[in-house]
Parts: sequence; C-alpha cells; structure tokens
Amino acid sequence: MATLRPTNGPWGRKKRLGLECVYQESAQALWAVFAKMTRVGRWMRFGTGARWVLWPSLVVLLAMAAVPPAAPAAQGDVYVVRVSGTINPGLAEYLIRSMERASRDGAGCLVVQLDTPGGLALSMRSIVMAMLACRMPVVVYVSPSGARAASAGVMITLASDVAAMAPGTNMGAAHPVNLGQKKMDKTMTEKVVNDMVAYVKSIAEQKGRNSQWAEKAVRESVSVTEKEALDLHVIDLIAKDLDDLLDQLDGKEIKGKGTLHTKGVGRVSLTESFRDKVLKTLSDPNIAYLLMMIGLAGLYFELSHPGAIFPGVLGAMCLILAFFAFQTLPVNYAGILLIVLAIVLFVLEMKVVSYGLLSLGGAVSLFLGSLMLFKGGSPGVRLSWRVLIPTVVMVSGFFVVVAGLVFRSQMSKPETGEKGLLGEIGVARGRLDPHGKVFVHGEIWNAVADRPIEAGARVRVVGVDRLVLTVEETE
Repeated sequence: MATLRPTNGPWGRKKRLGLECVYQESAQALWAVFAKMTRVGRWMRFGTGARWVLWPSLVVLLAMAAVPPAAPAAQGDVYVVRVSGTINPGLAEYLIRSMERASRDGAGCLVVQLDTPGGLALSMRSIVMAMLACRMPVVVYVSPSGARAASAGVMITLASDVAAMAPGTNMGAAHPVNLGQKKMDKTMTEKVVNDMVAYVKSIAEQKGRNSQWAEKAVRESVSVTEKEALDLHVIDLIAKDLDDLLDQLDGKEIKGKGTLHTKGVGRVSLTESFRDKVLKTLSDPNIAYLLMMIGLAGLYFELSHPGAIFPGVLGAMCLILAFFAFQTLPVNYAGILLIVLAIVLFVLEMKVVSYGLLSLGGAVSLFLGSLMLFKGGSPGVRLSWRVLIPTVVMVSGFFVVVAGLVFRSQMSKPETGEKGLLGEIGVARGRLDPHGKVFVHGEIWNAVADRPIEAGARVRVVGVDRLVLTVEETE
C-alpha cells in the first residue's frame, strides 16, 4: 500500500511543521481508508505533487458525501388517476399500482380524483399505507362537483400530501359500520370506534390537519362541504377543475418531498387495464353472489343430466370465480352453508314426497343465506335488494316448478312399455277363441281372451305377458 513520505518534491525537501504536517497526516489517513476500501492504492502511484492535488479533492468529496442532499424539486409529469366507486380490494390494488408506476416513471406528483361512498376498512388501510410510504407527492382531489369522500374516503383524503375539493362536494360520515349481521354490544362498538378514532387522528396529525374534526367524523359521523373543510383546515385548497388545481399546486412545498412544479408540464392519465376491471367487477358482492348461484345451478344440471358438459364447465368456472371474489370480501360462511342447504332441500323435493314442505324450507334457507352472506353494512359490501329478491324468487320458483313436474311424472300413468298398454282400448282383428289378434295403440298384437270375442268388437287390455295381450270385451 502506498504511504506518504517526505520526498525531494517541491514541498517535500525538508520536514514540514505546523498545519502542513497535520494536513498531510489527515490526508494520509483518509487515503489509507480509501485505498483499503477500493484497493486502488496498489496501482495508483502518484508523485508528491499529484498527491497534494488528490488529497484536497478527496477531502472535499467526502465532506460533500457526508452532507445530506436537499429534497429535490418534483419537476416530472403530472400523473392523474380516476378512483370512483366503493373501496374494495380490486380498486385498492389498482390505485397502489398506479402510485408505484408514477413513482417509477419519475412523476412530479400523482393526482387522485376521488369519488367514493366508502368501502372495506382493510382495503382503505392498504391504500393509506401506500400513500404514507410513497416518496412522490400524492394529491387527493375530491371531484367532480357532486362527488363525495365518505367513510373510508375520509382517511384516504387525510393521508394525502395535498387535499383538495371541487365546489359542490362533501366529505365525512366515517363512523365504522356494524361488522356483522348481529348487532354489536356496547363494549365491542366502543372498541371498534376507538380504534378507528386513533387511526384517523394519527393520520391527520402526521399531515398537519384538523385531528379534532377527524375524530368527530368517526364518532359523530359529521360531514362538511368544501368551504367548511377549508375553514376547518381539513383540506388545503378548493379548485373548480383540474387546471385550476394544477395552477394552485405550482410552487407549493411538500414537507420532505420537495416543491411542486405543475405549470407547463405534461399530464399522463392512468386508466384501468382489463385485469383491473375484472378484479374490480369480481369484488362487487352482487357479482360474486350471482356467480355462486350460476355455478350451483350449472353443477346441478350436470349431475342431473350427465354428459351435457357445457352446464358443468360453466358452473365450475363460475364457482371458482365466486370463491376468488369471496376471499376479497368479508364473507359469512353461515350464509354459504344456508345457501348450499337450500339447494340440497330443493333436490330432495324431487326425490321425496313432502307436499311442498322441502321447497318451502329451501326457499327460506336460500333467503336467509343470501341475507347473511356478506358481513357489514357499508355500501361496498351490501347485497342489493334488487339482486337478492329476484334471484331468490327465480331460483326457488325454478326448483319448485321442476319438483312439481317430477311429482306429476311419478304420479301419472306410464305412456310406454308394458305398463303403458294396460287399460288401452283396441279392436279385435278376428275372432278370439281364445287366441287371435287385436289392433291396439297403432299396432297389431297377439291376444288371448277368457271367453270368445267376435271380430270387430272393442276390447280392453287387462294384462301383458311376453308380448301377448290379455283382453276383455268392452262397450
């Protein structure tokens, strides 16, 4: 390893004292560390003059590296993403992936145009965590006019770096809804509310917003207009449209993320891909419910009519998609069991004569199971009555009609085979004494009678023995 020694160079003819010696020793120590780390001391052989140029440069570089750089100004394109509808796992994945893409592309900021009635708490927390961890400024803009940021939308708005609202919008009503069909007791309700209050207050305090109003939004379900939200320091600004928003954002400094430059920059609109649309659609409780009912009906047809193939394939695909949707939704498994029990009762109605009791039990079980299928009462996880009632009526009516047809077929007289010939009326083709031929059911049969029957007489079939009819004369 190269070391510094007094040489015959311009500054090394005699022993240096004072500042020069101290500086040389410090430079030698820095060079030793640098050479040990990079192992360049073995091949970088500088003369004395070159070393006195290298050491100050090395010291300056190390000093610059030790000073933390200032937050860079965000000067990239403005990315815009539209978020509307209930907050569910599909929408949460889409929004988080949009943040990752905008950050990866070096966007100056991401503007989230929000309009939501609320949704699932777990999906909301995933979005909030991603926003708080994002190094790029995230702007939440409640728009257009008439939009709202309710329930889970309140937390998402409060977690943004800049919160804005359009005229004619509102936000609030963040009280947690019942997490099950059974009403929670007072203690459990207080635990859920207190947990949500602590969560929303921590977000508001971290972003420097009104934590007292945030607590009221959860405890008392208060809502505010855009002007009230600005006065209460819940949001940062009011913008009539996206252009106005970007004009007001220009030059705004974001703590720890630099200064926004939104004038004269490009805009990139992020849209949902086909995969995002499919996941968002499957996360709808109404779609998941219909997929499950179609799947059960398809499997029933395949089992009752083996070899049909198409109903079985369609039913299996629908059930798989339904179960995929169920894993992203708060499903009550008691509801699923009641729906399966309803199908079993409907099938048994076709096998057991219960005079409609099994069908009635199946209809009640199907209704209760559909009602209990999803936990919670928020708009994002409720089964619509416009879907529930018609589905229950159609499914129950279908099985009742099929069961009635099966019962009638079991009770009706056979139309084919030997049993189908009993009681049929025919005409004697010749004299029966006791054997002869008769015309019955469009065919000529060998027949036998207990007493002679003249040709042309009307006869009734009273028995069948190995394709020989036993007949008797009738009027």
